[in-house]
Amino acid sequence: MIMKYILVLLSLLVPVLSPGQSGTIKGRVFNGANNESLPYVSIVIYGTNTSTLSDTAGNFTFNGVVPGYYKLAALAVGYENAITEEFHVTNARPTFTDIALKERPVELAQVVIKASAFKRMEESPVSLKSIGIAEIERSPGGNRDISKIIQSLPGVSSGLSYRNDLIVRGGGPSENRFLLDGIEIPNLNHFGTQGASGGSVGIINSDFLRDVDLFTGAFPANRGNVLSSVLDMKLIDGNPDKMVYRAAVGASELALSASGPLGEKTTLLVSARRSYLQLLFSALGLPFLPTFNDYTIKVKTRFDQKHELTLLSIGSLDNSVLNTGIEDPTEDQKYILSYLPSYDQWTYAIGAVYRHYRDNAYGSWILSRNMLNNESSKYENNDNNGNLLLKYVSQEIENKLRYENTARLNGYKITGGAGMEYAKYNNNTFQKVFIPLEDDTLTSRLYKSDLDFFKYNAFFQVSRSYLKDRLTLSAGIRADGNSYSGNMSNPLRQLSPRASASYGITEKVFLNANIGRYFQLPSYTTLGYRNTAGKLVNKENNITYIRADHLVGGFEYKRTENSRLSLEGFIKWYDRYPFSVLDSVSIASKGADYGVYGDEPVTSTSSGRAYGAELYYRDKIMDFLSIILSYTYVRSEFEDKSGRLIPSSWDNRHILNLSVASQLKRNWNVGMKWRYVGGGPYTPYDYSRSSIIEAWDARGQGYPDYSLFNTKRLDDFQQLDVRIDKEYFFKKWSLNFYVDIQNVYNFKSNEPDALVLQRNEAGEPVIDPDDPSRYMLKYIPRESGTVLPTVGIIAEF
Repeated sequence: MIMKYILVLLSLLVPVLSPGQSGTIKGRVFNGANNESLPYVSIVIYGTNTSTLSDTAGNFTFNGVVPGYYKLAALAVGYENAITEEFHVTNARPTFTDIALKERPVELAQVVIKASAFKRMEESPVSLKSIGIAEIERSPGGNRDISKIIQSLPGVSSGLSYRNDLIVRGGGPSENRFLLDGIEIPNLNHFGTQGASGGSVGIINSDFLRDVDLFTGAFPANRGNVLSSVLDMKLIDGNPDKMVYRAAVGASELALSASGPLGEKTTLLVSARRSYLQLLFSALGLPFLPTFNDYTIKVKTRFDQKHELTLLSIGSLDNSVLNTGIEDPTEDQKYILSYLPSYDQWTYAIGAVYRHYRDNAYGSWILSRNMLNNESSKYENNDNNGNLLLKYVSQEIENKLRYENTARLNGYKITGGAGMEYAKYNNNTFQKVFIPLEDDTLTSRLYKSDLDFFKYNAFFQVSRSYLKDRLTLSAGIRADGNSYSGNMSNPLRQLSPRASASYGITEKVFLNANIGRYFQLPSYTTLGYRNTAGKLVNKENNITYIRADHLVGGFEYKRTENSRLSLEGFIKWYDRYPFSVLDSVSIASKGADYGVYGDEPVTSTSSGRAYGAELYYRDKIMDFLSIILSYTYVRSEFEDKSGRLIPSSWDNRHILNLSVASQLKRNWNVGMKWRYVGGGPYTPYDYSRSSIIEAWDARGQGYPDYSLFNTKRLDDFQQLDVRIDKEYFFKKWSLNFYVDIQNVYNFKSNEPDALVLQRNEAGEPVIDPDDPSRYMLKYIPRESGTVLPTVGIIAEF
């Protein structure tokens, strides 16, 4: 009934469009190697007969464009044809897009549009998928959160339903790296897990995203310290004509943004968001009340065609307190309140990218700094004047300088550079812990850690096409080192070669392959872990870089410029993974929950593997129906203390996504997404250890039985999401209403049963009558999933 009333309301609001309600596309076409403007290039609105020519300065303009999502195609003699990423045209502002062309001698008669709408890179012919702005804005169930949207891509799984953990090809959430306009950001989410990459809500404001590339393998040599994926996000530039404002109200937050000129050569992007989740959660009676805030600022100056400077900053401020005022809480609410701490977290990244273009080459200097401040606390019975169980304060700081040079010489693409980082980590921890030794002992873990060291790297990659561009080969090498310890200081020990090949059997069918070795430094929480005597425990354990060897191969079929079918097989061999001394398991299976990851004694002795296959199909039918289908079969296994391979926590086996979207008349858009994920392994509780009063009081929840590590498995998960958008275009502003319904048929996914205290009628814990040192415990079933409707409004003026 709610949906019915919403749709009727949207229909009544349809205005009569006037001739003035059309948009404008402006841009510049240039040589991608040296940034020189290209005159007299033919620019076509892709999929139409509307075209124009660039002027002598490379600029072009389309007027009278009906609002909607578009791409442009560019054709020029001596250059490869190109198709831009998708962009949104409204009447509220001109839309600007630049087109970079790659130089290649061709005959005049050969100039036709044959470029593909799908991105390809010489270095990464496999394991690269891109997402356009239309998918980001209108992905059903995505809530305009890039962390959720990329879960529809092949090879990508997720952890708990209420988190944004990025799990790629059986690798853990700590194995990913994120870049924004070339600047590395430490985490993609609010309430991030320190040492990993997960969280609850994405930090990135999707209003500013231009396109997103996800590398799930075949990493270019200039992307290091990664084992599973690189998420490379690019922002739009500010509007050079006039200041434009945008306001959005969604399911959980209010967002305000502005884009416009600061001068003749400088543009500005700025946004701020604040959530009102704490109000919603309080009304629903949830046991925790989160609040998040974030900002994004980008200033870009083009001094001339040869020099440009980009300044960028992004940050967040998060707070979560316990809702202890719930009247008559349920057993599940009591359980969550018994162990969940309060959180305070803030993070930022700030950087500058200076780019200098030369003949057939350009160099980039990237200077950045990022910082994380993470605090949490927990008191017994949630009494702030009572017994302290946890007080955690930690900071991570990175200062980075990187130089990259890209040149195109005699058909070769050559990329090289080097980088230097200065890292600082500090930690002040107090925690009541129950140490799982032969004689179980309750003690306090109290330590301070201050750590700083340098990291350095160098990289080189060369690529070239042969046999009239049917065969493309690429080879690269990278070396990383640091001053943390002697066994990691020599970069030759972390030598990382990689090679790719792509062969076009026909104009539409390609065979692609990649092989590479990649290294990643363990988390700062692991490197900086100290015992009560102040010693760096893991340094004494000779901790070193984690290593992963990748082998990927497959084929790709492009039926049309808008159609793509690919099949890839992959295998990853892991070595030197940190192995938990206390739990006797690889920490590769940890990191998908709130708090801290890797803050424990480990040894670099764990090995494992992940392997599988991915099917990806994307097509556009009759110019109005878009279909995306992805299926992944994946196995992920790591050795236990006996050297036996057992499933990791990311061993989901089957992942299936189906998305269908359609653009209808009168600016209506509808879409649906169905997702299926195989049940993941989990570890049952150790009832005997958990029932010890001192053990339970220190933790507030059960202790996993690591002798039965990942021997249980959850049921499979599935969910259907639906989204409807309606846009209105007035004379000088536009309005977008959307309705997004997650989990339409109210699927309930099971979670591991919770082990909780038995309580008497007075609400007090029941003591075991046969052993007064133990509580009486019981299991309660847990499940998640509910229909979640969202109504959003976006205004631009």
